[in-house]
Amino acid sequence: MHELSVCHALVTQLETLAKAQAANRILDVTLGIGPLSGIEPRLLEQAYPLAAAGTVAEHAQLTIQVSPVRVHCNSCGAESAATVNRLVCAQCGDWHTRLISGDELLLLHVELTRETECV
Repeated sequence: MHELSVCHALVTQLETLAKAQAANRILDVTLGIGPLSGIEPRLLEQAYPLAAAGTVAEHAQLTIQVSPVRVHCNSCGAESAATVNRLVCAQCGDWHTRLISGDELLLLHVELTRETECV
């Protein structure tokens, strides 16, 4: 399950970001994942609590937005939606296309907080 190693890398990035912003807690994390990224969102959601345990991201809400598969047709120039196993142009049906989106794994949003301790 390589989703766990992806989560470990994500948490490392979140900790670096929190430290740079002098934040002591991460409240919300939003990821954009394309169906062609090689990441299974359900497995990533299951691995996240394990990777985040004991870190500033431990109680963060993880939200995953699935990105659409989109292609640019080299023949007619159209941009259109495509399916994972059929990257053809929706306009002309040509298979000479270039992937525009659908293979990404992006950190889209992070909400941090600087909580002060009461003594």
